[in-house]
Amino acid sequence: MRKTLAISMMLAAALGLAACDKKSENKAQDAAAHSEQAQKDMAAAQDKVNEAAKENGDAAKAQAESNKAAAQEAAPATPATGS
Repeated sequence: MRKTLAISMMLAAALGLAACDKKSENKAQDAAAHSEQAQKDMAAAQDKVNEAAKENGDAAKAQAESNKAAAQEAAPATPATGS
C-alpha cells in the first residue's frame, strides 16, 4: 500500500510540474516573433538593395551621357569650306 501511494504521489507531482511548465510555449512564441521581425528586416534590406541598384543604373546612364557630351566638345570643329 505504501509503495502504491508513493508511486501515485510521484506521478501526481511529475504531472503537476509538467503541466505548469510554459517555458517551451513562451520560447516558441518568442521564436515566431523573432522570425517575423527577421523577415520584415530582410524585406526592408531587399528594398534598399533594389533602390541602390536603380540609383547605380541611373548614375551609369548619366555618366554615359556625360562622356558622350565631353567627346562631342573635344572633337575639333570642321570648318565649312566655301567654293
